[in-house]
Amino acid sequence: MPAKSIHQAEYQVLLQLLRDMRTSAGLTQTELSRALGRVQSYVSDVERGVRRMDLLQLRAYCAACGLALPTFVKRFESALS
Repeated sequence: MPAKSIHQAEYQVLLQLLRDMRTSAGLTQTELSRALGRVQSYVSDVERGVRRMDLLQLRAYCAACGLALPTFVKRFESALS
């Protein structure tokens, strides 16, 4: 049986890119959580890999950081190469 995606190296890349995107946008976890209409622990849980996001949540996360989803996906694919 294949390993769950959260245990794959690619998932750690995703988490790092999420943190980098937020910090590059100059946002704290609290500021991002407010922009998303969530509590701060939501952002912390996402960035630590405790909480997974669906595509719509990822899109909102990117938008709140001022980055288009396709740009984020390109960065992710590039980081995996």
